[in-house]
Amino acid sequence: MEQTVSLTDTIIQTINSIFQTLFSSIDNSVYQILDELTFINSSILNDSFFERIFGTSSSNGLLLIANSLLVGFSIYYAIRLLYSYYMNLQVERPYQFIFKLLIFGILMNGSYFFCTQFLEFNSLICDGIRGIGSSILGHELSFSELVNELNSVISVGETQFSIFSFDGIIKSFISVGLLNLVFSYSLRYIMVKIFILLAPFAFLSLINESTSWLFKTWFRSLLSLLLQQSFVSIILLIMFSFDFQDENIFSKLIYIGGIYALIRANSYIRSLIGGISTDVSSNLNLGSKLAK
Repeated sequence: MEQTVSLTDTIIQTINSIFQTLFSSIDNSVYQILDELTFINSSILNDSFFERIFGTSSSNGLLLIANSLLVGFSIYYAIRLLYSYYMNLQVERPYQFIFKLLIFGILMNGSYFFCTQFLEFNSLICDGIRGIGSSILGHELSFSELVNELNSVISVGETQFSIFSFDGIIKSFISVGLLNLVFSYSLRYIMVKIFILLAPFAFLSLINESTSWLFKTWFRSLLSLLLQQSFVSIILLIMFSFDFQDENIFSKLIYIGGIYALIRANSYIRSLIGGISTDVSSNLNLGSKLAK
């Protein structure tokens, strides 16, 4: 009987030790990059390879393709205009088309600059929210600070940590949730760069009324991705405003609610203004359904 109890204790201690090591490793390595993934600015475009793909001038990269399509739009309009004279069809007046061609052609070729300024403006709003929060609360609003705050309430570095306790279960949920954030915000980081690469074609679509919906969809999607970091800053501000205590169950449950709000931030933004999903779990579920 004593051997059975001893074996059970050994198994439990081994499991606790494994999870304790896992959680400590995650806290010390993974979450340090969460701030870089979430709070982005124009520095994400400072990549020579990205610039070569986008195009450093109108004669290379994606800008070359966009300018070729611009010429194609012009030829299409010219043919349509000639055809309208024979068929008595109403088409856009030439001076209106030329005016749009010039305006949106300039915007298209300067889309890299405009996207850079848009990223900086969005970053200023986010930094303003975080700065106000830091001045009020006395510490930085960041994920690294959030993990430190969490570990002060639910410590994984102590020997009495148990995965089978209430604190251990809460820590498990929070760690899984934060790992979900890493994957979700990594996907968001990539999607922002992809949508910026599509910027010339988005501006180009405004030349023709039948394709202008592409710009609206592009802008709404990019805006929702960028606004997410300001929304995350507000959630962090609310989370840090609570007075967390070690033995207070309410504090621990608030942490779970805050982590869930951070995970669902993209869904809340999409409900307000639309956009695309960066929820990794939802995308994996959709992929598994399509594979069946």
